This record gives sequence, structure tokens and C-alpha cells, in this order.
Amino acid sequence: MDLIKKTVMHKSFGQGTIIECSDSYVAVQFESGIKEFVYPDAFDRYLKLVDKKAADSVDKILEKLEMEREIEEQRIKEQKEMELEETRRQMRIEKLKQSKIHSSSQVAFNCGEEELDAIFSDWKIFTGTIKSGANQGRINKLVRVQHNSACLITSKDEGARERDRYICGFFMADEGFSGKLCQDGYIPAHKDYRIKLSTEESKKMPFWKYYLNEKYPDNMTWSGRHRYFDNIVMAQILKDLIELKSEQEAQLQEFFDYFCTVNQIEEDIPEPKGPLTRVK
Repeated sequence: MDLIKKTVMHKSFGQGTIIECSDSYVAVQFESGIKEFVYPDAFDRYLKLVDKKAADSVDKILEKLEMEREIEEQRIKEQKEMELEETRRQMRIEKLKQSKIHSSSQVAFNCGEEELDAIFSDWKIFTGTIKSGANQGRINKLVRVQHNSACLITSKDEGARERDRYICGFFMADEGFSGKLCQDGYIPAHKDYRIKLSTEESKKMPFWKYYLNEKYPDNMTWSGRHRYFDNIVMAQILKDLIELKSEQEAQLQEFFDYFCTVNQIEEDIPEPKGPLTRVK
């Protein structure tokens, strides 16, 4: 709207007439002389248009400007919060990198098909109970499991051979988790590093391609709840999943990078050596 020649009132200078107006300033002729103000901000604090239609038009401009400023302020606030959280995350990772870790602190779980929905909705896994001996019935504490541990969820179809066991998904243990101190038997997932594979992806990821019992390298039997395995084997699994080019590729890459960092893996990842790799 053209504001030239519109009359305005100012608390100190009295009545004046707008003689010039641009996107950034407005000039007003008062009895005492010409004064310049920031446009449109001046109409919010210093100037008042006498013409109601013109005043309503400027008010709408001010409302839009205020909304844009609030959006920008919120964006800057969120950006600063993200940067702060990233700084904190990097500091936590640096601290984790310096921790002493076991070379086989990853753990695979033997899960029934009926368990999977609950595991991937609650994002935690029960370690099971001790089956015999003086501690029978007590929670099975997995003392090797800590912040650098991935929990590998495996299963097989009803009636299928053990060699057909597949990987359903996995998650990093929560940052503050300690298997030695666990009281309820549940390992909670890290809030950021958790992945459930699709049925199609799972069928391409046979467990026995990766897991290797050094004493019995051709053995493909499993009767217990869990098995520890080498850190490098988990890296192999992640590497192969990334190469599948799934819809979760970016998330898998982030998982892989984090996993290698906290497990201090810097060397090239070798090919899997599980018993299935030798079956023709």
C-alpha cells in the first residue's frame, strides 16, 4: 500500500506527513523537520497512522513480520540445541572410545518367532535365566555386555533346520547399560542405534554365514539363549547389510560408523568365515 502523504502521529514530534517510504525505512515531515524511522517496525512503537485502512494494512505487515521472526528465532534455537547435542554426543563417543573393551562383547540371541513383535516394539531383550546349578532360576547376567555391545536378534521358521537361522534385527545396548549391574535381565536398546530388518532382508542374512565357533568351525547347533561373538563379526554383518542397498542404507551406515568407533575397529573388515561359507 502506498503510504506517501499519509498522516501519522508521534508522541514527541506530534503530527507529521510521510514523504518517503521504502522496504527498510520511512521518512516523515514533522513541523520540527524530517525524521527517518525503520520500516515497518516504527509503526509498532513510534508512529500511528491516522487513516484506519492504511493502519490495518500496516498491522498485517507487522503481524507477518513478527511471525517470520518467531519462526526464525525458533529455527536458530533448534539449530543451537542440535549443535549442542551433537557436541555432547561427540564428547560421549570420545569417552567411549577410550574405554577398555572385550574383543568378543557382542551377543546373539536365540529368539522364538512369538517373541519378535515384543522385542521390536519394546526395544529390549530378556537375557534369560540360569537353567541349572546352585543359581538355577536366577537372572543370567551377561557381564561382557556394555555400551559397545550390539544385541543380535536371530530366529528361524517353525520346523526349519538350524542352519537356516536368520538375523531379524539388532540394536546397540543403551549407553549407560552394564551387564554386570543389570538386575531385571533386560538389555534396553540405544535410542538412536536400533534396526529391524524386513522379511526379505532377513532371509538374505543367514546367521551361520557369520557366527563361528573356533573350536568346532563346522558346527551349526544352538540350544541356549545367547552366544557371545567377536566384535569384528558384527562389523561384517553391518558391512554386508549396507551393500544390500536397502531403504535403511543411511541408518545402517550411521550404525556401522558408531559401532566401529566405540569398538575401536579401524582395520579393513575381512570376509565372513562362518560354517555356511564352506557349504556347497
